[in-house]
Amino acid sequence: MSIWQAIILAIVEGITEFLPVSSTGHMIIASSFMGISHLEFTKMFTVNIQFGAILSVLVLYWKRFFQTTDFYFKLAVAFLPAAIIGFLLNDFIDALLENVIVVAVSLLIGGIILLFIDRIANDKTEEKEITYWTALKIGFFQCIAMIPGVSRSASTIIGGMLQGLSRKQAAEFSFFLAVPTMAAAGGYKLLKTYDSIKQEDIQTLLIGNLVAFVVAMLAIKFFISFLTKYGFKVFGYYRIILGLILLSLLASGYKLDIV
Repeated sequence: MSIWQAIILAIVEGITEFLPVSSTGHMIIASSFMGISHLEFTKMFTVNIQFGAILSVLVLYWKRFFQTTDFYFKLAVAFLPAAIIGFLLNDFIDALLENVIVVAVSLLIGGIILLFIDRIANDKTEEKEITYWTALKIGFFQCIAMIPGVSRSASTIIGGMLQGLSRKQAAEFSFFLAVPTMAAAGGYKLLKTYDSIKQEDIQTLLIGNLVAFVVAMLAIKFFISFLTKYGFKVFGYYRIILGLILLSLLASGYKLDIV
């Protein structure tokens, strides 16, 4: 992987991590088109640069993390389902990450759902208290995002809105929940691949995380404002178009660089 390829993947990660379009799906697509998705380092890199995205949440919302222990307990409850299911199904999930067809279908179906979610879960103007039960249910919604192309952000925000949270409140809780979830996934992957990391790879990882951090900060600011005003429809149409393009390419015999 070259530095420029790393920067491109980091930009894709930063833009898509907190938007309801699936960062994993986009990085699989981007790495496939660049012909590097088969590399073991690429798989580790795409998970590791999530640390940069995590840092953007901590910097933007640092005051919100100085709250009562109740805030952290609720995050822990929401994180628990993904931690258990992710650990038990790790190998199966890794296998799905190599399948562009799964990504394309997930993008398409998820896009259709986003077109109607604003009608199903009408936006609330007043913020509602997030209870432990609400947090747990959002945590189960997060597990759906283990399917590549589903989008962790979309599943958790939709899960929050279906529990009566406003768009902004659901989005912010989704950002907070990303911190333990992505840190655990990145840390686990790093431990598994630590011995295979070469000296020259460290620079690539540092640059990738820095780029992902800066881009993710900009994406979060844009997304909160856009979502509050306009809802999910634009993202739904985008997902449907992208999913159809991918399926058309695959049906026509176009070979993506996948294992």
